[in-house]
Amino acid sequence: MVAGPPGAGVHGRRTPGRRSSGLCKHTVAGDQESVSILHLIELFLPLYDNDGSAFPKALYDSVRTELADLHGGVTAFTRAPATGLWEDGDGEVRRDEVVLFEVMVANVDHAWWRNYRQALEQRFRQDHVLVRATAVERL
Repeated sequence: MVAGPPGAGVHGRRTPGRRSSGLCKHTVAGDQESVSILHLIELFLPLYDNDGSAFPKALYDSVRTELADLHGGVTAFTRAPATGLWEDGDGEVRRDEVVLFEVMVANVDHAWWRNYRQALEQRFRQDHVLVRATAVERL
């Protein structure tokens, strides 16, 4: 879902080789359709705490509601958890099952997302919660 303040959905076509920090307004001659450059924010939230106990559904419901209210929409992939593997500092392979929440925004407010990530780390009792942003084109 597209998120952001009303009117943030400015449409344009990305100029090849040009980097954009927000939405780009460039139209190619004869092109009647336009492309919006947005940012996909992905949040990877664990299903279980460090003791193996499942987090309550209400915890995910609150994240979904917060993101939808603040960013105008959210997509939650909660039915088929992803499995993450990583090696800890002792060389032991760790495993985590995660669900994915996504929002799309016109501009990334890095400070806000850093604070929100830190709040999620506290709520889910995690050392790290992965939150990442990727520039995407809405076609």
